[in-house]
Amino acid sequence: MRRVVVTGLGMVTPLGADVETVWANILASKSGAARITRFDPTGYKCQIACEVKPADHAYGFDANMRVDHKVQRQVDPFIIFGIDAAAQALEDAGLTDMSEAERFRAGCSIGSGIGGLPGIESESLVCRDKGPSRVSPHFVHGRLINLISGQVSIKYGLMGPNHAVVTACSTGAHSIGDAARMIAMDDADVMLAGGAEGAICPLGIAGFAQARALSTGYNDTPEKASRPYDTGRDGFVMGEGAGVVCLEEYEHAKARGANIYAEVIGYGLSGDAYHVTAPHPQGSGAFRSMEMAMRKSGLALEDIDYINAHGTSTPLGDELELGAVRRLFGDALADVSMSSTKSATGHLLGGAGAVESIFCMLAMRDGVVPPTLNLDNPSEACLGVDLVPHVAKKRRVRAVLNNSFGFGGTNASLVMKAV
Repeated sequence: MRRVVVTGLGMVTPLGADVETVWANILASKSGAARITRFDPTGYKCQIACEVKPADHAYGFDANMRVDHKVQRQVDPFIIFGIDAAAQALEDAGLTDMSEAERFRAGCSIGSGIGGLPGIESESLVCRDKGPSRVSPHFVHGRLINLISGQVSIKYGLMGPNHAVVTACSTGAHSIGDAARMIAMDDADVMLAGGAEGAICPLGIAGFAQARALSTGYNDTPEKASRPYDTGRDGFVMGEGAGVVCLEEYEHAKARGANIYAEVIGYGLSGDAYHVTAPHPQGSGAFRSMEMAMRKSGLALEDIDYINAHGTSTPLGDELELGAVRRLFGDALADVSMSSTKSATGHLLGGAGAVESIFCMLAMRDGVVPPTLNLDNPSEACLGVDLVPHVAKKRRVRAVLNNSFGFGGTNASLVMKAV
C-alpha cells in the first residue's frame, strides 16, 4: 500500500477565511457564535449560529478572491465555501499548474452533509408563489452535493476520481479517509478531500431545533452556547464553512520537495445500527471506529498525544464519546490531551471532520493543542481527562486522532502522524 501525506490546507470558517487566521483565533480562545444575521430569527427556538463573517469583517470571507462571479450567482453557499477552501489547499500545495498527465492522476473527494438547503427552501417558494417557469435553471446543479467536487474538477482540470461523500456530520472525515484509500490503492496521486456546509437558513435552524439538537438556552449569550462536556450544555450551535486538504502519494510529494504537514496512517469507520439521531447507548460505534483507525495505523495507544473530539455539546453524545475513548485508551488516556474545537467554531456538520483534521495537523506543526471553550463545570465523566479547558496548551504532539460521528449512526475516525 502506498503512503499518503497532506501537502496543502484550506478552510473557510466562522473564525476566518484562511488557515492561519482561523488557527490564530482558535488559539486565542475566540468564539464564532453570535445572533443570526442571515435572516430575522425572532420567534425561533434557536436564534444563534456560527456564521461565516462578511468580507468587511476583521476576519471575514470574500468569495471574489477565488470563486467566479457567475458561479457565485448560480450555486448555494456550501459550494462557494468548498471551492474556495479547495483552491486554498491546491495553492498551498503548489499544484495549481499541473501538466495534463498529472491532472489525469488528480481528483476530488469533497462532500456535504446537507448540501443546498437554502436554495431548496427559496426556490420552492418561488415555484409555489410565482409558478414553475420562474424556478432558476441553475436550481439543480447549484444545490447538488457532488457539485463542489464537480466545480473544482472543472476549474482546475482534475480528471482523476470525482467523488462526493454524504454521511451527515462524518462527511469531512470520510471524504479524507476515502481519498487516502484511493491514493493508497493507486487510483490517483493527488486528491483534494474534505467537506463543506452552508445550512444556516430558516428551514435549517427550525428543523434542527425541532429535532431538539440545537442549543436554545443561550440566545442572549451566544458565545457561551457551545460548551462540550460542561454540565450546562443543551445542544450544538450550527456552524458553516469548509475544510479541504490536499492529499498526495508520499514519493510523489517527496520528489517535488513538497511541504508535508502529516501522514494519514489510520482510517476507521462503523455503523451504530441503533437510531437515526441518538448514538448507541454504549458508544459501540464510536469505539469500533476508533479501534479500527488505531489498528490500521500500526501505532500503540500510548503514541497518541491529542484527540480532536466530535464533542458537539449535546447532553448525550459528549458523555458517550468520552466513555468510548476511556474504554479504548484505558491507562494511556492519562497522557492524552482531548478537546472539542466545536466550542469555538460551532458544528460545521459535513465540514466538521475536515476542518478539525486540519486543526490536528496544525497542533502537530506548532506543538500546541486548541482549547475547549466554556468548560466551566465539567460533568463527572470528565474526571481525570485533560480536556484543555478555556485556553490552548503547549505540548509535544506527534500523533493525533480525529473523531466524527453523524445522524444515522455513521462514524469515522482518522489517525495522522508527523513525518
